[in-house]
Amino acid sequence: MIALPLMAIIGAALTIGVRLTGLILFAPFLGSMAIPARIKAIFVLAMTLLLYPTIGHEIAPPTLGGWPMLVFTEFLIGAGMGIATNLVFEAVQLAGQVLGVQMGYSLVNILDPQSQIDTTVVALFYQSIVMLLFLRMDVHYWLLRAVGNSFLYLPPGSAHLTSLFTLAIFKTVGSLFGIGIQIAAPVMAATLAADVVLGLLGKASPQMPLMLLGPAIKSLLGLGILVATLKYWPDLFSRLFLDSMAKAEQLLHLAS
Repeated sequence: MIALPLMAIIGAALTIGVRLTGLILFAPFLGSMAIPARIKAIFVLAMTLLLYPTIGHEIAPPTLGGWPMLVFTEFLIGAGMGIATNLVFEAVQLAGQVLGVQMGYSLVNILDPQSQIDTTVVALFYQSIVMLLFLRMDVHYWLLRAVGNSFLYLPPGSAHLTSLFTLAIFKTVGSLFGIGIQIAAPVMAATLAADVVLGLLGKASPQMPLMLLGPAIKSLLGLGILVATLKYWPDLFSRLFLDSMAKAEQLLHLAS
């Protein structure tokens, strides 16, 4: 009589922990490689203990044969929520890489503490500013609240990979390029206009040392436009983070 409730408690706690693990591994900031794995494990355990009294009794104990599939779907749900929010940072990385080439910083690479890979200084600057906005806006709390609510409208074992769900995933991933171009648009437009003007000047006056002046002009112009547009970033990324959270919840509803 004691074994059955104990197994039900362990099964419910593990189910909650698996979904949280998927989120922690792929979510921005929480999934950073700069955070040690043991800290992430302790955080998952603490969140599981907090969520279990609220939703643990509503989770039916899985059968032995259905346990592997349940683990896979629960991990996929948590990972999907983290990846949907992380798309904003991937778009920022894309914008930074493109602008690094446009502004002449493509050869200056430094180690990104988030991903532990070499990246351009422009991309790292973009990511650092957006990460500060992410923390300032408490988006990580939005994520934790969303994963807690997900157990209510998508209970464990009820997820189904439908065609609408698959199509929504492709649309969500495809939006990465649009977001990246939107972020990079002001600086990209200015540097492209500078290329056109420098090209016309080169045709009009071939003796001008535009090969030497061009990179410096584009770099200074790009930095000036970048600094001027920073004041609009809080509103822009607040909307982008809200959209990413809405897309994550939409994916969960389509999977239910």
